[in-house]
Amino acid sequence: MRDHLAPPPDAINLPEGEALRLSADDGFALRAAFFRPPADARANPRGTIFLLQGRAEFIEKYAEVIAELLARGFAVATLDWRGQGGSARMMKNSAKGHVEDFTDYERDLAALMAAARAHALPEPYGLLAHSTGAAIALHHLARDPSAFGRAILCAPLVEIGGLRWKAGARALSRLFSLLGLAGLFVPTGKAEPTNLKPFEGNPLTGDETRYRRPRAWHEAAPDLFIGDPTIGWVEAAFESLARFRKPDFGQKNRTPILMVLGGADHVTDPRAAGDLAVRMRGASSITLAEARHEILFERDPIRAAFWAAFDAFMLPEETALP
Repeated sequence: MRDHLAPPPDAINLPEGEALRLSADDGFALRAAFFRPPADARANPRGTIFLLQGRAEFIEKYAEVIAELLARGFAVATLDWRGQGGSARMMKNSAKGHVEDFTDYERDLAALMAAARAHALPEPYGLLAHSTGAAIALHHLARDPSAFGRAILCAPLVEIGGLRWKAGARALSRLFSLLGLAGLFVPTGKAEPTNLKPFEGNPLTGDETRYRRPRAWHEAAPDLFIGDPTIGWVEAAFESLARFRKPDFGQKNRTPILMVLGGADHVTDPRAAGDLAVRMRGASSITLAEARHEILFERDPIRAAFWAAFDAFMLPEETALP
């Protein structure tokens, strides 16, 4: 695993940060990083944003987002989930995206939170999470309703998008896992990272420049990348998503949550996420009509709408009406 941040390729500015090696409570090795705001903002810090990435992502990919959070006076705590980025892998084939249970990701988050406290990152703590990271955040908040002051969840993985035969897919993933095939790629799955595929017709973003940036990181640090998920990862995801459908999920929540959904997202199901926001205590949602799955890497007008929502939600005292 990596214990440092990869040097940025040309034209990509990664803010100066502190890379750390962490161990989850099961001993799994993780790579994390802390970023602190400019010196003139440290005297009156706004707190720390825990930036939780999605499946197959890595810290360096979020360079632009980290810089925008630092410019707002927040410190940033982030990590690579087990099995991806600079953290240790679950499989001998390092290209396979695998996890046995989504609760293992919560171990990773707990390790990051403990390290943030040990390094005196400023409170209050807030969440900005994407996709799989947002699903992990929801489960964590269900277990510890007061861990974070506020949470913004982008395109949360509440249901898999575009899946016609959900029951059949779930039955097959469970059967294959029981047969000892959990470590195989999903059918048609490959080791090739998604962002190395052509831009045309991609489901992630309408911004070609941001879509292609990971290619530069791949040239600089190919070991940060993984390919498609394994059957076991999909089975673990189905187990995780089933919890969201329970009528009492989130009824004890005490954290204000804003779900930011992409109207053109076909990777996750924005309708399911919106329905969960209605059912959950303290949650609400907005939809950015033209946004695809990776809202934080979308075109500038969409990102401007996101950051306006972020500021209004995370900094309510500064955006309140007179």
